[in-house]
Amino acid sequence: MEHRFLGRSGLLISEISYGNWLTHGSQVEEDAATASVRAALDAGITTFDTADVYAETRAESVLGRALKGERREGLEIFTKVFWPTGPGKNDRGLSRKHIMESIDNSLRRLQTDHVDLYQAHRFDVSTPLEETMTAFADIVHAGKAHYIGVSEWTADQIRRGHALATELRIPLVSSQPQYSMLWRVIESEVIPTSEELGLGQIVWSPIAQGVLTGKYLPGQQPPAGSRATDEKGGANMISRFLRDDVLDAVQRLRPLADEAGLSLAQLAIAWVLQNPNVSSAIVGASRPEQVGENAKAAGVKLDAGLLERIDEIVAPVAVTDPEQVARTTPPARS
Repeated sequence: MEHRFLGRSGLLISEISYGNWLTHGSQVEEDAATASVRAALDAGITTFDTADVYAETRAESVLGRALKGERREGLEIFTKVFWPTGPGKNDRGLSRKHIMESIDNSLRRLQTDHVDLYQAHRFDVSTPLEETMTAFADIVHAGKAHYIGVSEWTADQIRRGHALATELRIPLVSSQPQYSMLWRVIESEVIPTSEELGLGQIVWSPIAQGVLTGKYLPGQQPPAGSRATDEKGGANMISRFLRDDVLDAVQRLRPLADEAGLSLAQLAIAWVLQNPNVSSAIVGASRPEQVGENAKAAGVKLDAGLLERIDEIVAPVAVTDPEQVARTTPPARS
């Protein structure tokens, strides 16, 4: 497993991170989840990403139990705050109240006294950014988080947050966006801004919710039991990629993957890691063997000619509009 610095910080994280968004506490039983975490550790993965909202807080608890007994200093544990974690009006967002309560609840579930990275899961238009960043600063100063990050923020939001973080002397070091061959909306604005300010990308869904594995075929129904058939497992999100022109393009990538000695999934993960602003690619798994296979994308170098041929195939179907990033910001809370 290769490791990279997270942005311009001194924190090294594994090129492949293990994430448990759609699996732990919901799709798979805990013994399978634990086996997948063990497989990640065996593959050299040291970076684990979760969020308080995943599986209605259960995902953090499962991850905490799975990592219990591991040397804490040898791990990088990341979590996030924003989405609802309870029925109350203040059980959501980036208010000081919700952030300060959420970090303590996350630490309890994760069975640790600190996280290495605490991330704003979305931008909160209803809370003054100064209030949010001051709460994050207090968490860092209390030793409950070493670094601060954001997820799905626009370039302008990142710039504003970074200015306040600099004022408050806390390390805002990362952005966690969706990024893959098929979803490239961060390339024109978020990545240049992050490079300028010293943030690294920790990208999620590098295989486009499974579409870039090649298991979805043009003109055919999705395989039984796949994510596309699971309403609780991301079927709505994956639907945008299930057009025949997209699926045909993915199949045209298969000879290129064969040529590189990679599976399609490994090619997709290796592709995002070719971007120098990407510090890590998050992969999930419902079975432990998936983790080991995906981890083989670490350290892979794709030559310029192969990257050009990939672009020729995916360019007509890839989403590149930077306005898509702004659309992930939720409307005002009521």
